[in-house]
Amino acid sequence: MRITEIGEFGLIDRVKEAIGPPGAGVVVGIGDDVAVLRARGDKYLLATCDIQVEGIHFLKEAISPYQLGRKAAAINISDIAAMGGLPTYLLVSLALPKETTVEYVDRLYEGLKKETEAAGVQIVGGNMSHSPGVMVDIFLLGEVEAEHLLLRSGARPGDKVLVTGSVGDSGAGLALLLDPTADRTGEEAKQVLKAHLTPTPRLKEGRAIARTRIATSMMDVSDGTVSDMGHICEASGVGVQLWSDALPLSPATRAVAEALGKDPLEWALHSGEDYELIFTAPADKAEKLAALVEEETTTPVTIIGEIIEEGMNLVLPSGESLPLEPGGWDHFRRR
Repeated sequence: MRITEIGEFGLIDRVKEAIGPPGAGVVVGIGDDVAVLRARGDKYLLATCDIQVEGIHFLKEAISPYQLGRKAAAINISDIAAMGGLPTYLLVSLALPKETTVEYVDRLYEGLKKETEAAGVQIVGGNMSHSPGVMVDIFLLGEVEAEHLLLRSGARPGDKVLVTGSVGDSGAGLALLLDPTADRTGEEAKQVLKAHLTPTPRLKEGRAIARTRIATSMMDVSDGTVSDMGHICEASGVGVQLWSDALPLSPATRAVAEALGKDPLEWALHSGEDYELIFTAPADKAEKLAALVEEETTTPVTIIGEIIEEGMNLVLPSGESLPLEPGGWDHFRRR
């Protein structure tokens, strides 16, 4: 059997089964984006890793080394933010072709330093190796108070679904990069390209959400709104209906979609790499939570759906309900 037959998440399940049950010090282990480990005191230790591989995650000619450094750090910081935590220490495994210039490495680390300093993270080590292409593998530690930890497994029927910022911007930026005829000079184009190349992890927002102790589950939008909401549903044993007219699409994404003849709703639902936070909260407290987060961070928060007993559906403005299939990023599924 080939890994294309079971996909990335099927492979993770297989590895999890092979490793066996976690030990007593593991609160959350294989299967989540972040491992949660017991530590001394009233805080949990958080540990995550994520890799950027040339030709898979990025095109070398489309992203500067400075942007790559920032993005590699940001996507890991986003994972810690989605647990309600604070990142602390970062290690970098860097694999490079031998012909890489030292100036390229200098700029990559400038980007790493820029992103980590903004998040209060120290770069404390790593590893270097030769490779046919550029690979940046980040290992990040963090911490969270036990009472503020948010997992993907707490959503309950009746909860509302909320998301920070806007979704689809990164997908619009990627579409511009992949279209050689596209105009990338306008302000709207620059905005979505920035969202794709140097995303902003919602660290302050994650902390604000966690401190309220209102949210019941949370993830970041890395694989796509539908795909990541699907992870919450699977872990929580529930379903979801999303409201198509409630999904927050930025004016820039709408403008780029019109210029390229694309449907921005597809990007909002399935493109991924927005690194917004998607979370759930009891229906009677959802608006209060959104207001509290907006007041503290100035980041808009939108209610985009609700948790149901089972199934995944998209409700159109007409009231028609369409079934949703997770269509976000999966490294090994046939495409």
